[in-house]
Amino acid sequence: MGRVFITGMGVVSSLGFGRKAYWQSLIEGRSGVSPVSLFDTAAIGRHVAGEVRGFRARDFMSAAEARRAGRCSAFAVAAARMAAEDAGLSSGQLAGERTAVVLGTTMGEANVLGELQKAWIHQGDDAVSVPKLPRYGTTLLPIHVARAFGSRGMVQTLPAACAAGNYAIGFAADQIRSGRADIAVTGAVEIIEKLEFAGFARLGAMSPDVCMPFDKNRKGLILGEGAAMLVLESEESVVRRGARPLAEVGGYGLACDAHHITRPHPEGAGSITAMRQAIQASGLTVDDVDHINAHGTATPNNDAVEALVIRTLFGARPVPVTSIKSMIGHCMGASSAMEAVACVMTLETGIIPPTMNHETPDPDCDLSIVAGTAQHRRGIDVVLNNALAFGGYDAVVCFARPGCLPRGAGEA
Repeated sequence: MGRVFITGMGVVSSLGFGRKAYWQSLIEGRSGVSPVSLFDTAAIGRHVAGEVRGFRARDFMSAAEARRAGRCSAFAVAAARMAAEDAGLSSGQLAGERTAVVLGTTMGEANVLGELQKAWIHQGDDAVSVPKLPRYGTTLLPIHVARAFGSRGMVQTLPAACAAGNYAIGFAADQIRSGRADIAVTGAVEIIEKLEFAGFARLGAMSPDVCMPFDKNRKGLILGEGAAMLVLESEESVVRRGARPLAEVGGYGLACDAHHITRPHPEGAGSITAMRQAIQASGLTVDDVDHINAHGTATPNNDAVEALVIRTLFGARPVPVTSIKSMIGHCMGASSAMEAVACVMTLETGIIPPTMNHETPDPDCDLSIVAGTAQHRRGIDVVLNNALAFGGYDAVVCFARPGCLPRGAGEA
């Protein structure tokens, strides 16, 4: 049992590759939203997304591996390799039984399934591509990452809707705290796929142009894609390697609204439980939290309920709140992992990235929104990362600057 530290991070995003490029774009308020090129959107009525452009699987995998892996798996491997390099870890150091790989996703390689189904429906059984079959399945995502390093420890996929990234990080930290692993490569990955894109458009949840979290005139979410991976290490591993920790993983909270498949509980039942659990499991109180990275999807109900929950927990205290979905879109299962990277960078730099497109305050979202421009703040020691997903999947993780959590924080 003991502390769990983050020593490296890797990102594949519509704003760039690697945590430094990603972070620079975030604090400058750049938008990764552009016209969709992955498929034809003419009949859908929505045409923009946070699409990853310029990605080449061969930059991170051999030709044979790239042929075996789908777009989703390639994103995951790329982010994992960047995270390992950032942590100063070689593949040899990640090989063996003491490295766990835990990934979150919503739909995984759903595009591969779509291609197989299309061939089967239009051309019959013989048209189903045998080489494509092994690409499908969310269970394969961590396998590709484990193969990249020769890791023979436990592997796990957590398909926990848009909270999958936080679920994965919490579960991975538990593997280290329980003594089952010394190192964990964890995070989440998602790609934009036509069925998912059309589905959100049909639900009326998708904005036609921009994502405006907590703004009075918000019109819905914008889909995004990408991957974010974090290297977690035990305190003993950090000391043994002489590694420099970027941040510490505190406690986490998990809950369910048990209310509606797409609408949050009107009083935020599961959300408030998850936030409170994350704070308490970290050995902290609400007064210790310096910043909240919000779920902030820009859908009318979700933003209003999240604001209600934050006000209920924190009262009138003006805790700065931001939503980076305004720049990268809603990356579904990858969202909270990509937001976790932003949380850690905020702890490291003292900079809170802005919520872009926030122009008209909403009385129903009366929060201290970091709007338009990044804020430089002293004394940011503790950050909460909210993931409040469809179906009431609520997962919140607490991150802290190294040494700012009490001994035993995060332990069951």
